Amino acid sequence: MSETMEKKWYVLHTYSGYENKVKENLLSRAQSMGMEDYIFRVVVPEEEKHETTKTGKEKIEKLKTFPGYVLVEMVMTDQSWYVVRNTPGVTGFVGSHGSGSKPAPLLDSEINNILRQLGISTHENNFKVNVGDSVSIIDGPFKGQVVKVTDVDGEHQKIKGNILMMGHETNVEVDFDQVDSLV
Repeated sequence: MSETMEKKWYVLHTYSGYENKVKENLLSRAQSMGMEDYIFRVVVPEEEKHETTKTGKEKIEKLKTFPGYVLVEMVMTDQSWYVVRNTPGVTGFVGSHGSGSKPAPLLDSEINNILRQLGISTHENNFKVNVGDSVSIIDGPFKGQVVKVTDVDGEHQKIKGNILMMGHETNVEVDFDQVDSLV
């Protein structure tokens, strides 16, 4: 069985209520065991629910979209598979047929749909961007504009910044995959 060096998304089954702890544990283990080149993003699918309390205050609650499941972007090797499946709180991979067989990854269309619903960029760019940098927009309604970066949200892979529109600065938010290298 040959190992591919391609990043793919997999679904982990966890103890319900331990999803965020599994995320922390997995990211910590990836770093401490030198697996950062094999284990990349870990996502706990959740959405915000807005409610108004009896006193009129707005309450925001994060609800798990898929309770008991965590998404992990990784390169599947014997070692990375071992590290992930032996992370405290992980009960196994979804799509594994047992008896030591490696799991099947999510299809690109499946993970892209899930990440889009969660407001997370579907692509991971390798360039680093900092507040104060200027980057070119290469996709979307502001294509061709230059953004002066005011905020970088690495977890959701979004950039906030200002563009010049009709002589005025306008605030915009774009995904990492909508911008190209520094100007």
